[in-house]
Amino acid sequence: MDEIEALVRHVPDFPRPGVGFKDITPLLASPDGFARCLDLLCQPWRGAGVEVVCGIESRGFIFGAAMAARLGAGFVPLRKAGKLPPLTVGVDYVLEYGMDRLEARIDALRPGQRAIIVDDVLATGGTLEAGRRLVEHLGASVIGGSVVIELTALNGRSRWLGEAPLHRLLAY
Repeated sequence: MDEIEALVRHVPDFPRPGVGFKDITPLLASPDGFARCLDLLCQPWRGAGVEVVCGIESRGFIFGAAMAARLGAGFVPLRKAGKLPPLTVGVDYVLEYGMDRLEARIDALRPGQRAIIVDDVLATGGTLEAGRRLVEHLGASVIGGSVVIELTALNGRSRWLGEAPLHRLLAY
C-alpha cells in the first residue's frame, strides 16, 4: 500500500483555503502503481460473482471500467444529470453547498444483477450513497463498494447504508 500512497500528491489549499486535495494523477500516470492499485481494488471482489461495476462520474469511470475488465464484468457509468440520452432515471443528493444528481440509463441494469459501486474518493458520502440508491432503484443488488481514498474525518462511511461492505485502499 505504501507504493500507492507515495503516488498520491497532497495539494494544500486547493480548491480553496483550508482544503487538502488528494491528487491521484501521479498514481494514474504510473503504469506499475496504477496496475497495483487495480489489483488491490479488485481483490475483495474476486470470486464474489460481480456482474457489473458501476463507476461514478468522473474519476470513478477510470477505476470502475478498468476493474470491470479485470473482473470479467460489465461497466455502467453513473453520470451527472443531462449527460445520457433518454430514457434515464436519477437520484438527487446533497452536496456540501447544494444539490446534485446522478443518472443512469433506465435499461442499464437487470433486476438482481450483482453490482459494486466504485469512486475515487469517499468524502462526505453523498455521491457514493446516491450511486447505491440509484443502482438499487434500477433493481440490481449492491454487493459492495470500493474507493481508492477515504477521508475519514468527514465521516462519509456513515452514509453508506445497508449490509454491503465498503472497501478502501487509503485513509487520510
